[in-house]
Amino acid sequence: MKYFDLKYLSLFVALFSFLFYSCDKDDEQNAPEIHKVFLEDANSNVPDRTVTFARLGQTIRLEGKNFLGITRVIINGYNSYFNPVFVSSTSMIVQINRDTPTVDAAENVKNTIRLEKGAQHCIYEFEIRASSPSITNISHTMPLPGEWITAEGAGLVEVSKVVFPGNIEITTDIESDEDGKFFRVKMPAGVSENGGSLFVECANGGAYSPAYFNSKSGLILDFDGHGAHAAWTANAIYPEDLLSDVIGEGNVSQGKYCPMIPDNLAPISAGAPRATEVWTTGTEDWRAQFVPTLISADALLDDVALQFDIYVPEDWNTTGFLGINLANNFSTGNQWTGQFYNYIPWLNGSTKTPFKTLGWTTVTIPLSKFYAFSNGKSTFNDILAFREGQSNKNFGIFFNNNDFTLKNITGNDADESIEFTSSNTSVKVYVDNFRIVSLNTPTYSDFPDEEE
Repeated sequence: MKYFDLKYLSLFVALFSFLFYSCDKDDEQNAPEIHKVFLEDANSNVPDRTVTFARLGQTIRLEGKNFLGITRVIINGYNSYFNPVFVSSTSMIVQINRDTPTVDAAENVKNTIRLEKGAQHCIYEFEIRASSPSITNISHTMPLPGEWITAEGAGLVEVSKVVFPGNIEITTDIESDEDGKFFRVKMPAGVSENGGSLFVECANGGAYSPAYFNSKSGLILDFDGHGAHAAWTANAIYPEDLLSDVIGEGNVSQGKYCPMIPDNLAPISAGAPRATEVWTTGTEDWRAQFVPTLISADALLDDVALQFDIYVPEDWNTTGFLGINLANNFSTGNQWTGQFYNYIPWLNGSTKTPFKTLGWTTVTIPLSKFYAFSNGKSTFNDILAFREGQSNKNFGIFFNNNDFTLKNITGNDADESIEFTSSNTSVKVYVDNFRIVSLNTPTYSDFPDEEE
């Protein structure tokens, strides 16, 4: 029998220990480390800024060492995507997924970035905040002082301050939805009539609304002196048909307003296009009124809208709609083309749902929704040039009560078979305050030197 020499065993143990120590030391030297985090924002004045926090949906750049070979980036316990193409030894780009938990993250992983590289990892403490709040709709954009309005959006948690155009700041009488989907606030006195954005501060940061609030300088017809009302046909709504009794709950009428079906024209028969109509005189000059003070002639039409206020106290049941006409150059049969837009509030997709309002509310229609200007490239100047080229520049609103198909709305041949048949109606629909407004939304930055 041969015996293993103990001196070789000792040598083997010493060599193994040396190799193990060397690998362990190499592992420590190659472990990833994060030294700094930068916010990547191409639209910022500082597109690569050192930060101590970032929000869901934002892109960050990690700076450190030993990033090559990273297999996972885990933020607040959530596995986050990164593109290996944008990884070097000392830098890597990561987008914070919008599904990453924030306040609901487990305490042991909250506000951390974990990098994994095989058996190695590092953990870096870094604050992760919810997405920036946003305002997407305001229930009434020209309310009377003292009236409540509702602003809808996302992330509107614990709103503590609302600033109205004219720098009118409100910190009381603000009601916030605990899920951040809306807040309510009272309209203060003294708000600028030139219009602008609402600005809010809340637990998630700040946000602006589109610049369409209280834009009285954009009025083209309010039946009280802004714009000139004209009538000349048997089915026209004449000045004597206008009403002035105070109506509406919460948000009430303002001076004179227009019933789209006056008593003397009711009821409207089925199959009646252009059943009633109301016009301006056509002497208005939109270019002189709006450019460049309120709206740039070069503004894309996605950024410019027609607004008006509407009150429907009882169900508007699946017949009749408002046709809005940019100029009096048409034939009755072409209401689904050209300079028209048809407002059908009781139709959602292909579903018919009765429509009514508690009080007066604002309708906002981007000018890019008008059929002739829906190519995505048209500018406000195209609207102005079109109107200026017409012999009759009257802006008009119709109550139409004719049959139509879903194809009329979508343009898809497959929708031709989905029909909406009209019926006799005396529905109460009141309108007022037609105006052109800007939809531009100022950019809010967490870094005040960059706010617009």
